[in-house]
Amino acid sequence: MKTQTTLRFDSDLLALVREKAKAQKRSLNNYIEYLLYKDVGDIPNEETIKAINQAENNQNLETIEDVDTFINES
Repeated sequence: MKTQTTLRFDSDLLALVREKAKAQKRSLNNYIEYLLYKDVGDIPNEETIKAINQAENNQNLETIEDVDTFINES
C-alpha cells in the first residue's frame, strides 16, 4: 500500500537526485524510495542485535571449521 506525502527539498539537491534517478532509469519517486529502503534496511532487527551483543561479549559462540559444512547443516 502506498501513501502520498509532501516533502520539501533544496532545489539544487532535487536536481541532482533527478539526474541520479534518470541515470538509473528510475522515476524520482522510485529512486527516493530505493534510497530510503537502502538506509532503513541497514537497521538490524532484534534477533540480529542479540547475536551482535552475544558475539561482542563472547557468549554462546561456537567454532566453525568449515563454512560449507556449517551452511549445509543449518
